[in-house]
Amino acid sequence: MLKHRGFPGRLAGTDFQFTIRRANMKDGPAKLIKRERFKDRKHTDRMADQGFMAALWQQFGEDPFERGNLDAGRLSWLFGREVVPAEDPFDPESYDALLRIDVKRAEAAFPAVFAPDAPDVLTDDWDDEDE
Repeated sequence: MLKHRGFPGRLAGTDFQFTIRRANMKDGPAKLIKRERFKDRKHTDRMADQGFMAALWQQFGEDPFERGNLDAGRLSWLFGREVVPAEDPFDPESYDALLRIDVKRAEAAFPAVFAPDAPDVLTDDWDDEDE
């Protein structure tokens, strides 16, 4: 399983997970599914989706990327809409599966992520606390 170095493990200040630590050797990878996003979802859930999309966009851009250690639950909220398979046939139960961002749909769903003044979610500001 590929570990995406530099990718945030979770949404800052929350317990919303973006990556997993290790592969599930017993049952195998969790299957990616298309989860329905209803309009009455909590604000924090919508912010987690936006933060995850921002991290995906800043890490990979329009290039295809391997699922690797990206959390299946978080990916499933975007899968089939903003994140789509980048290969055919696609195996939704593989850590090696290739995905890509559907830029037009992602931009429509998360305009703040694609704004010119969007914050950099991949920067690590830990060193700034010591100064």
